[in-house]
Amino acid sequence: MSKAVVELRGVTRSFEQGGTRIDVLRGIDLAVQPGEIVALLGPSGSGKSTLLQAVGLLEGGFGGEIVIAGTAAEKSDSGARTTLRRDHLGFVYQFHHLLPDFNALENVVLPQMIAGKSREAAEVRAQELLTALGLGARLDHRPSQLSGGEQQRVAVARGLANKPDLILADEPTGNLDEHTSDAVLDQFLQLVRGEGSAALIATHNERLASKMDRVVRLHEGVLE
Repeated sequence: MSKAVVELRGVTRSFEQGGTRIDVLRGIDLAVQPGEIVALLGPSGSGKSTLLQAVGLLEGGFGGEIVIAGTAAEKSDSGARTTLRRDHLGFVYQFHHLLPDFNALENVVLPQMIAGKSREAAEVRAQELLTALGLGARLDHRPSQLSGGEQQRVAVARGLANKPDLILADEPTGNLDEHTSDAVLDQFLQLVRGEGSAALIATHNERLASKMDRVVRLHEGVLE
């Protein structure tokens, strides 16, 4: 078996609310292999976003082990975790979070330049991704000039721009109507597979989850 892109061992997360301890994650074990697309299925409030935050190293307070590309993240300092995120992870959220003052091309160029790529190379990569997502004629449009589906396609391109080993997607089409959701997800999955990236995609939709390679279910803080 190939070395896992990410491996979780006994990951926990608890919160204090009104003097009461709430255990959101209660010992999560999960490995995602290179190129594997895994659906993280569960109802709203089941802890899917919290689990993605753990894998994405987006906040502290987690127990257990999180190993990304062979590196134990829980033993790394903040600078090393930032490097792990930059070099190995990509993110797509339910809401696109595009920069409103930049056009579609620029929104995909910027994360590449932050990672050290030249503007020229970043523009070539951005144009390739956006064209593959059907946005070749919309490169110079700002988010406010794009439909919801187009905005989310730009967000997908941005998440893949730095060729991450693992894409983390939190209800990536949850803000779209069913027809647009299906179209965007199909393009997303096709592009991820073409890029050879792995993906962990949170959804509450059984039908969408069935399009992925494997489904894991989060229920009461544990994976089933």
